[in-house]
Amino acid sequence: MKTRNIISIVLIVGIVILGFVLYSSIMRPVKFDDEYNKRSTEVINKLKDIRAMQEAFKGTNGRYCSDIDSLLTFVETGKTIMVKKYGVVPDSLTEAQAIKAGIVSRDTVMVNPLEKLIEENLIRTPKKDIKNLKFIPYSDGKIFVLKSDIIDRGGVMVATFEASADIETYTTGMKEQDVVNRKAEIVGKDRYPGWKVGDINQPITDGNWE
Repeated sequence: MKTRNIISIVLIVGIVILGFVLYSSIMRPVKFDDEYNKRSTEVINKLKDIRAMQEAFKGTNGRYCSDIDSLLTFVETGKTIMVKKYGVVPDSLTEAQAIKAGIVSRDTVMVNPLEKLIEENLIRTPKKDIKNLKFIPYSDGKIFVLKSDIIDRGGVMVATFEASADIETYTTGMKEQDVVNRKAEIVGKDRYPGWKVGDINQPITDGNWE
């Protein structure tokens, strides 16, 4: 009887341990995906803001910026063009008709780029955190890689830029083998292993998440 009890206890303990191992093996990729997606969202949101700032920089300078510190200095202390509209367009008129009638007027003014971006809801980063926009989330202080160029496209010179964060930067502290597996999966699809916006070799401003 005692032997049977011991065997039963051993079996129960074995079943519990096996269940825990199976549960852990099932939940591990789920937990990795949840954490990876959370971190990716924060990185992507910063890249969207960098894109908006680059567009403001190009609107003023005719080219994109290649240094993120210079870009942040521009949006904080520089000047850019903004069209201000005064008055309200009546429902019975188009905007052009309202302007012609003197009901609505427009004026081109020079404003601070950051104030413009905030007013037009083009960035998500709070004004007080702009100085920290250059840092990749969860990377222990690593900075986004920023590049810009002027390329020849069919005889036309066009400006390009690229801002990026490779997968090793924003996965700091996560299970190394899981990160290696995710990177191999992405590379296997012939995609950039990380997040980036723009392309130094093409005149596009899309992010690789879009």
